[in-house]
Amino acid sequence: MADLDNPASLWPTPPTGAAKPEPRRWIWSAMDPPERRQRLRELAIWVDWLRRTFELHNQIPACWYRHPPVVEHLTALYIGWVRTYAGEGGRDLAEADWINTLHAFTSRLQLAACASGRHEEPPQPPPPTAGASEDFEAYLLTSQATTEPAQHPATVEVNRVMAQLDPPL
Repeated sequence: MADLDNPASLWPTPPTGAAKPEPRRWIWSAMDPPERRQRLRELAIWVDWLRRTFELHNQIPACWYRHPPVVEHLTALYIGWVRTYAGEGGRDLAEADWINTLHAFTSRLQLAACASGRHEEPPQPPPPTAGASEDFEAYLLTSQATTEPAQHPATVEVNRVMAQLDPPL
């Protein structure tokens, strides 16, 4: 059983002399269901720790796992936390940067609908607008933004400088 006061207890201890494992990528939709459930359990233990340690019980609703955008933000925070606190050395102030990132994300973790402690399903996305796909394809074929020949914004300046270096005779 994982120690809720020590999220690092979730991490397997590699054998001495073993190669450092590749960083894990958490792309929820690319995981098989058993892996998704396992990783969501891992994330849940860490989120419980995070809510208690940083007193975020009012900012992260208890039903956070029912809201895919919140799950994505918490996943990014968790992976950043693992890399910062379990990684090998690194940048100065990495931990402070992670804490700043946490506070920058906090507003994205709050859900007004669930603030009372009772989960409410998010509203359904609007149905696709009729003809939107065709309009988008027409835009791609006719818009100046998508049909204009490539030109680097500094081309004029580069040509001017080159002309000064090699003046006409």
